[in-house]
Amino acid sequence: MHVRNAHRLAGRKVELMMTPMIDIVFQLLVFFIMTFRIIAPEGDFSIKMPQIAPGKPIAEETRLPLTVRLHGDSQGQLTGIALNRRPLESFRDLNLQVRAITGDDTSPGRHCDTEVELDCDHQLNFEHVVDAITALSGYVGADGRIVKVIEKIRFRPASEADPQSDAP
Repeated sequence: MHVRNAHRLAGRKVELMMTPMIDIVFQLLVFFIMTFRIIAPEGDFSIKMPQIAPGKPIAEETRLPLTVRLHGDSQGQLTGIALNRRPLESFRDLNLQVRAITGDDTSPGRHCDTEVELDCDHQLNFEHVVDAITALSGYVGADGRIVKVIEKIRFRPASEADPQSDAP
């Protein structure tokens, strides 16, 4: 099979049109920049876990103003919640009490320095601890945005367990 005019095209060089390709790249770049949404990472908590071995006692100036005590039975079920030794009925009540204490300012630049110490029974199921962290850390506002309440949550080390905190 013989191609007509093949000898005329053999010496020509094929040119790539770079301008339209650059235009498309910039349009894609603008599209992705304009549609990119920054969201808060889920489960991003500033939690300080207790040390394995009992260390030096915590200095008085670093004592935390809010203490949440979670009581559990021998099967790990939640039997009581207390905020600063005041009993509460549910995690929703805990969230409302913490919001009342810290203020319910939903402005974007808001920063809360309040810290909470979680004191949990050793046998308590972890799901209840996660529910407490969820109630303390924030809530979903009416506009669908996540409103952070408390970002600094720590666990009370076992060596500092309060002897009076055993009663629900």
